[in-house]
Amino acid sequence: MTELKPRATREAYGDALKELGGRYKNLFVLDADLSASTKTAVFAKEYPDRFFNCGIAEGNMVSVAAGIAAAGNIAFASSFAMFAAGRAFEQIRNSVGYPGLNVKIGATHAGLSVGEDGATHQCCEDMGIMRTIPGMVIINPSDYTEAYAATVAACEYKGPVYLRYGRLAVPQINDPETYVFEWGKGRVLRDGNDVTVIATGLMVCEALKAADMLSEEGISARVVNIHTVKPIDKDIVVKAAKETGAIVTTEEHSIIGGLGDAVLEAVAEGCPVPVVRHGVEDRFGKSGPAREVLEKFGLTAGGIAEKVRYALTLKH
Repeated sequence: MTELKPRATREAYGDALKELGGRYKNLFVLDADLSASTKTAVFAKEYPDRFFNCGIAEGNMVSVAAGIAAAGNIAFASSFAMFAAGRAFEQIRNSVGYPGLNVKIGATHAGLSVGEDGATHQCCEDMGIMRTIPGMVIINPSDYTEAYAATVAACEYKGPVYLRYGRLAVPQINDPETYVFEWGKGRVLRDGNDVTVIATGLMVCEALKAADMLSEEGISARVVNIHTVKPIDKDIVVKAAKETGAIVTTEEHSIIGGLGDAVLEAVAEGCPVPVVRHGVEDRFGKSGPAREVLEKFGLTAGGIAEKVRYALTLKH
């Protein structure tokens, strides 16, 4: 495909909402006074009568979204991941998850790549928190193209969805002319038979780079993109376990509760093999330029490759 400039997944969120607003007259978007950053301002400009700025009151925003959805509409409630998943957890659980309402949580600025905003805003626990809510779907797209398609798919899906977007511009690895979003399905981006790297979000690009590095060492690494963290595609995970005998997971999230744990559960039940989790260890983030923070925490192609080498020593 033609090389495309890096773009943030949050940009796709705003662009998709604008397009969906014309298609669905019962689509409403809410924000917690961060519309310029979450990119919902794009929707607000086009459809001001269906946009509500709820102020810095995330719990109230989710409650309003629940009311809108209960009246037969589609509601997108938007804020930074730290506030969407953190401050509004009770309302998401009790007012959205419990009744299974058609509310989509648009959580931007997730993970360490928030950069200079530091540990208080670098939310690396959100997928773990949201995974505990019965019936909650979690989508963590890898690039602009996938994020746009995921937003559209979430709008068309009936029920609660947690959409995780990033602040940082990331390389575009999916071809916008041919990409098709498959609900709940992982995608093999590169085949291999020595080990499988299962990645999500911005780490998908790094996983592909790691596979290139490893190939120079004679290591054949399969790369799987998991955009739907819950429900996870157990079939693709178990198939990888059976065929390659070792798995490394990588995510811009805590190794506790996110993709790594979801893969561990699937492997333990379907085909026990060594699984090495790569992500944020049991610690808080640090303030600094996004790329430097990711480097400091080892969330790079080199960091993935190191975990792969270790995983290979665990194979029987």
